[in-house]
Amino acid sequence: MTSVCQPLVNPSLCELADIARTLANEHRLALLVLLQNGEYSVEQLAEHSGLSIANTSQHLQSLKRADMVQTRRGGKYIYYRIGTGPVHTILSSLQQYLAFQHGQIQELLVDNQHQRERLDGLSIEELLVQIHNDSVVLLDVRPEDEYCAGHIPGALHIPIAALQTRLHELPTQKTIVAYCKGPYCLLSEEAVNMLHVNGLLATRLPAGYTAWQAAGLRTSHSPTT
Repeated sequence: MTSVCQPLVNPSLCELADIARTLANEHRLALLVLLQNGEYSVEQLAEHSGLSIANTSQHLQSLKRADMVQTRRGGKYIYYRIGTGPVHTILSSLQQYLAFQHGQIQELLVDNQHQRERLDGLSIEELLVQIHNDSVVLLDVRPEDEYCAGHIPGALHIPIAALQTRLHELPTQKTIVAYCKGPYCLLSEEAVNMLHVNGLLATRLPAGYTAWQAAGLRTSHSPTT
C-alpha cells in the first residue's frame, strides 16, 4: 500500500492513517462485513451490497491494495475473501467502539433528563406517568396541619424540619418526588437539595399540591404516616 502521508517522527502513524482512510467508507466496510461470511464474486458482492459492479470493483481494489482482501480466479469470475491479517478483529473493534459511543450518548441523554428533572422538576402530567409506572415515591414536606387537610394519595409525610433525621425511611431504589404547597413554596426545593446531598434520587413537583387539587385529581385526607 502506497502511503500518501508526509514523513513523520513516527512513520507507523502514517501507515495507520492510510489504513484509517481505507476504512473510512461505508461501502468498503459493508463489503468487508459481507466477506466475513465467506468468499464472493464481484457480481455477488454487488448484488448483496446494492452497489454497481463497477463501484464494487473499485472499492474492492482499494481494499486489496491495503491487503484487507485477497482474490482468486475461478473460470471467468474473480472471487474475493478476507485477507490473512486481523481484519475480523479490526471490524469487531470498530463495532465495539460504536456500541461504546452509543452507550455514552444514551448515558448523556439520561443524565441530561435527570438534570432537567432536578432543576425544573416534573409537571403534573409527567408525575402521573411515573406514578402509573410505579417508578417514584411521593414525599410531602409541608407542615402536619397542611398535610392532614389534604395531600396526594400515597404520599409519605415528613415535614422539612424532620427530613434530615428521617432519611432512613426513604427508599433508595426509586426517585423521590418532593412537593409542598405551590410554585412559590421553597420547601420542596430545599428537600430535593438535602436528598441529593445524601445520595438519594430526587426531583420535585414545582406546581405543588394546590395545582394537583386544582386539576381535579383525587386527594386524600387521612394520614398515611
